[in-house]
Amino acid sequence: MFNRFKQMDHVVNLSVILLITIGVLFIYSAAFDKSEGISKLYYQRQLIWLGVGMGVFMLLFSWDYKQLVRISYFIYGLGVLFLILVLFIGSKKLGAQRWLSVGGFVFQPSEFSKISLILGLTAYLSRFSDGSFRFRDFLGALILMGVPMLLILKQPDLGTALIYLPIFLAMLYTAQVPLKYLVGLTSLGLLISPLFWFVLKEYQKNRLLVFIDPGRDPLGAGYNLIQSKIAVGSGGFWGKGWLQGTQNQLNFLPERHTDFVFSVIGEEGGYFGSLIILFLFFLIIVGALNISDKAQDLSGRVMAAGIAAFFMAHVFINIGMTIGIMPITGLPLPFVSYGGTSLVAMLVAVALLQNIYSRRYYF
Repeated sequence: MFNRFKQMDHVVNLSVILLITIGVLFIYSAAFDKSEGISKLYYQRQLIWLGVGMGVFMLLFSWDYKQLVRISYFIYGLGVLFLILVLFIGSKKLGAQRWLSVGGFVFQPSEFSKISLILGLTAYLSRFSDGSFRFRDFLGALILMGVPMLLILKQPDLGTALIYLPIFLAMLYTAQVPLKYLVGLTSLGLLISPLFWFVLKEYQKNRLLVFIDPGRDPLGAGYNLIQSKIAVGSGGFWGKGWLQGTQNQLNFLPERHTDFVFSVIGEEGGYFGSLIILFLFFLIIVGALNISDKAQDLSGRVMAAGIAAFFMAHVFINIGMTIGIMPITGLPLPFVSYGGTSLVAMLVAVALLQNIYSRRYYF
């Protein structure tokens, strides 16, 4: 056990630790009240969730990932069950029904569903190591992705649902599924994508419209994007300094401890601080791809590839929306945004990566 701890990918671990530390610092800044000289307790709650996440990390790291694959369908089923429960007994915030409360413990099942999907697809795809994948098997994989995806769209949570697509494509590509299926699915998706406009909620349509033209509703749907771009742009190269961001401290930035925490980093840490964040994520994603490449079996390869896509999509969409190259969604920035469920889910993903990496030479 101790030997495997020494064989972790320490670059990935160090990058995660630095991101979490930066996250706590800027969550503190985002909730800081200059007039009273104190910050709201978000950062303390984040530290509590970090403790929970580390406990789960140690548990999953010590459990051979091949054993986890054997019960992956059960974990996938639990993920789907929680998503169904959300639709019936979930609590509503900001017009979306995404949270479950159990004994005062509130969590967001859609965050864990990303991990349960990766595990479910890993178990499914690892059956085809002999290259026997057929069209009916492709349909089976589509159903595995489609069920939780539709349940999440029902909440509604378009941003989280869209994360499933890069995870799905990356895992199937790594499993060497015939490219004709992946190209066909992508082409079909592009062809029918305009039809989704007619099933979007009104606020989702507004987000897409202001993404194209933020000035069409500067005090309404376009407000978040405009304020975020002002904050990031005003930071300059070195930033205004920790706790010194004017957009942040004067409450112009919305949801700045969660969805828009990168805007706070851009304003107070500047271009230099933003580059550090991007570099740390680059190290994690490259590390995940390296772990996928060195895994001892197909299940390890596809699982690590799914996790790499999971991180990559989150980072691209979250940072993209703060600088105006992506529509605004409710996706958190991994390890940095405030949110207990998200932080624990991210640490679970890292635990799975390290589990695969530490056993790459053990058969």
